[in-house]
Amino acid sequence: MPSFPQGRHSGTVVPLDRPNVDTDAIIPKQYGRSTARDGYGPVLFDGWRYLDPGDLDSDHAARRTNPDFVLNQPALAGATVLLARENFGCGSSREHAVWALHDYGFKAVVASGFGDIFRQNCPLNGLAAISLPPSAIDALFALATRGPLHMAIDVQAGVLEAGGASHAFRLTPRELLLLTDDVDWIAATLAQRARIAAFEAERLARQPWLGRMLDG
Repeated sequence: MPSFPQGRHSGTVVPLDRPNVDTDAIIPKQYGRSTARDGYGPVLFDGWRYLDPGDLDSDHAARRTNPDFVLNQPALAGATVLLARENFGCGSSREHAVWALHDYGFKAVVASGFGDIFRQNCPLNGLAAISLPPSAIDALFALATRGPLHMAIDVQAGVLEAGGASHAFRLTPRELLLLTDDVDWIAATLAQRARIAAFEAERLARQPWLGRMLDG
């Protein structure tokens, strides 16, 4: 089931006001030993979320939570949009970080910048990585200080709305397809058959010897 089946999503925002949040902070290394793609929601931001350490065998429901961490605020229970600062998802390329965010229930992460591999992994796993200018991020964080912030996101139109203000963003056609249709990366590539065929034809017209090489 795609995360944006109608191209739109509305939800409450979790404001994580920290820059350079790396993938080890999103999900610590001890949880990367499992190859399952789900079950990581309870250990999202594990080191900040809990007051005692955990591992794969822990009963996370029995662990002491940190009341000062934003994800543990009762008013933000069930939130589906994460608001972050620059360079979110930097560090190692572990896909588990995106799995944890998605498993928790997040549909989108809004930040002024992302780690490159993290951003590539997001739409592959049903998570929209939305980049906005730092000034827009500052404005959204200011709104979030007043109380729970609600955000409406239209990935097709490339617009998000919160607090009466609208902000434009851009996703690639492949990202849009992955988020709005029930396809994987291979299917998203095959959806571009016509463009691929046109490129191959144009390239062979410019470099006809390549065709002779392919023919043996």
